[in-house]
Amino acid sequence: MDSTRYLPETSRAVPIRVSGAGGSLWPSVEQMLSRVTKPARYIGGESGAVKPLLDPGELICWLLVYPDVYEIGLPNQGLQILYEILNERPDARAERAYAPWVDMEAAMRAAGVPLFSLESHRPAAAFDVIAFNLSAELTYTNVLNCLDLAGLRVRSEERSASDPLVIAGGHAALNPEPLAPFIDAFAIGDGEELAGECTDVLSSARAGGASREELLKELARVPGMYVPWCYKVSYSNGRLAAVEPRFDGVPERVEKRAVADLAAWPYPKTQLVPLMEVVHDRLNVEVFRGCTRGCRFCQAGMITRPVRERPEDQVLAMVRSGLARTGYDEVALTSLSSADYSFIEPVVDACRTAGAGAQPVSVSLPSLRVDAFTVGLAGALQGARRTGLTFAPEAGTWRLRRVINKLISDEDLYGALESAFSGGWRRAKCYFLIGLPTETDEDVESIAALARRCVELGREHARSVTVTVSVGGFVPKPHTPFQWAAQAGLPELHQKIALLRDSTRGARGVNLRWHDPEATLAEGIASRGDRRAGDAIEAVWRAGGVFQEWSEHFRLERWAKGMAAAGLDMGEVVNRERDRDDVLPWDHISAGLHKDFLWEDWQDSLSAGAVEDCRWTPCYDCGACTGLGVEHVVASSSPPAGGSQGTGQALLPPDAAPPDVAPPEAAVIAGSGPVGCSPRVDPGVPVMLRGSSAG
Repeated sequence: MDSTRYLPETSRAVPIRVSGAGGSLWPSVEQMLSRVTKPARYIGGESGAVKPLLDPGELICWLLVYPDVYEIGLPNQGLQILYEILNERPDARAERAYAPWVDMEAAMRAAGVPLFSLESHRPAAAFDVIAFNLSAELTYTNVLNCLDLAGLRVRSEERSASDPLVIAGGHAALNPEPLAPFIDAFAIGDGEELAGECTDVLSSARAGGASREELLKELARVPGMYVPWCYKVSYSNGRLAAVEPRFDGVPERVEKRAVADLAAWPYPKTQLVPLMEVVHDRLNVEVFRGCTRGCRFCQAGMITRPVRERPEDQVLAMVRSGLARTGYDEVALTSLSSADYSFIEPVVDACRTAGAGAQPVSVSLPSLRVDAFTVGLAGALQGARRTGLTFAPEAGTWRLRRVINKLISDEDLYGALESAFSGGWRRAKCYFLIGLPTETDEDVESIAALARRCVELGREHARSVTVTVSVGGFVPKPHTPFQWAAQAGLPELHQKIALLRDSTRGARGVNLRWHDPEATLAEGIASRGDRRAGDAIEAVWRAGGVFQEWSEHFRLERWAKGMAAAGLDMGEVVNRERDRDDVLPWDHISAGLHKDFLWEDWQDSLSAGAVEDCRWTPCYDCGACTGLGVEHVVASSSPPAGGSQGTGQALLPPDAAPPDVAPPEAAVIAGSGPVGCSPRVDPGVPVMLRGSSAG
C-alpha cells in the first residue's frame, strides 16, 4: 500500500510517502548525514540498545518517541525503563525515535523519507504502536510534527485501522485534553505495568481480528488508560460543561496507576550510553519516587504520591553494575528531592568508591532541598567533582514560601550554602518562581537580597564565588492546589523581571537568568486548556511552530493567531482564576488526590497556612494512599536531616514551645487515620508519627 500525507500551509509542505511493510531506510538516511549537524543523533547502535530486527514476525512492535532532539531525549529515564521492560517480553519489541532537528527534517521531507527508528531504521508507520513521552507541554507541536513525518494523519479520527495505535504518557498527560484530538490513548501514571497490559490487549485484538473501535474500547477498560474517543465533551456558555463516557464499561473517571513496590522494578538495568554528548551525561539511578513535601505549585510532587523508596542495597547494586557497564565516572541519584532519601549519606559515601578505577566517583544530587543539605551530606560529597550545586527556594520571603508551602527559612538556605562553600564549592544556582499567588514587589526584591547574602557567605571561604539566580514564570498546573489560580499576564511578568534586573544590577557574583514570559504564556495554554486547545496547537504547528522549548524557534504570535483561529480567548484559558464549581478540563482524570483536599489547601494558601510532610505526621486524607491502595514506603523514624518541614518547628509561632513527640525508640504509629494511610516501612526499621489523624 502506498499513501501520501501532506503538511499544508507551511514551507515544509512536502509529502511523506510510506510504502510496503517497512524495511530499513538506512541507505537513504546515511546519504543525508553529511549534510546535517550532529549526525550521531540518527545512527543508533548505542551500548545498551537492542539489536536491529527487520522481521519482527508476530511481535507487538512499539516505537517509543521522545518529541525533542536526541541529546535531550536519550537520558529520559521513563523512556529507557519502558524500553527495557518491553524488550524483556517474548511477545514485544521496542525501538526508539527522537524528533529530528530542523535540518534533518528538511532533508527527510525533500527525500520523502519518513520518521524512522534508531535500532532498525524502519519507518515509524511499520510499528504497531507509536508511544510518546510527554515531559513538557511545549513539545506538543513536535508530537504533531512527528506524526506527520511518520506519514500519518495527525488527527486520530482520520487514521485507519492499518495505522499504528498512537499512545502518550508522562507527567504532562495528566491533562490529556489539549492533545486528545491527536492521541488514541493516554497512559495515566506509572507505566511499568501498563506497558505490559496494553501489549496483552493488542495481542488479543490481533488474534481476534478486532476492529480499531473494538480495540479502543478494550484499552479504555484497562485501569489507567484514557481513550478520548470513548468520551463525549459538552460546553455551556463557552465553557467546558462535562467530559462523559460514551459507552458502557468505560469509567467516568480514569484513575492513575502507581507502582506499589519500586524494588520490584530495578530499571533501567542497562542504561543507554550515547554516541555523542547529551544532557545529564552520567549514570542515573532513581532512589525513590513520589514526594509529600506538599509544595502547592509542584505538579510532579502532587501526582506522584505516595513516596516509595528503593532499598539501599538495591541502589548500590544498580550503581555498581551501571558504572562497570557504562564506564561513567559520575552517578546522579535521582528523585524529586534526593536529599530526603533515608539512606542518602551512606549511599553517597558508598557511591564515591563504587567505580572500577582509583579515582573517586563524582556523585550529583539533581534535586536538593536546602533544609536537607547538611554538613554531613556536604562532607559525603566532598570527594566528588565540585561542578556546582542547585537549590530551589522558589520564593524570596518566608511569607510567600508559606503560601506555596515550600517550608524553608532564610536560615535553611544560608546554612546549606555555608555547608557547600565551606566544603569547597564555588558555584551555586538557585531557582525561583515569579507570578505566584499573593506575590508582592517586596517578595520579588527579596530574591535579589537572598542572592547577595549568599555571595557574601561564599566570600568568607573563597573570593571567586558565583550564585546564579534562575527565574521562571509560574504556571498553575492541573492536580495541584493552585489549579484554580490565575496565571500572571505578560505585563506583570515583564515588570517583575525588570524589578529583579534593577535589584541585582552591580551585585558582584550574582548572575540573573530568566525564562521567557511569552513561552510561559504558551505553556499555560497547553497546560490548562480543554480539548478545543488542540485546534490552537495544530494551528501553531501548521504555521511552522516546532521546537517551541527552543527560544530561537518560539514565536508568541503563532500562539496568539492559533488561539484566535480556534475561537479561544487567551485571558479566559490562561489568566482567569477558576471557581470551585467550575468544571476543569482534567476533572475526569484522577491523580489520586481528592478535589476537596486540593480546594481546602488552595484556601489555606491564601492565608499562608502551612502543611507538614505527611511521611512523619498524621494523614491528611489527600486520597493518594487510600484511593490507590498504595502506601508510603519509607525507612526512617524521623525526617531526614531534621529539616523545617515535617518536624513542626516551622509551623509554630516564634515563641511557641516545641511539640511533644514520642521517644525515638518507640516503634509507634500514632493516630487512627484512614486505613492504608500509614507509611509502610522496611522490616526491622521503626517508624513514628506524631499526634492524631487529621483525616
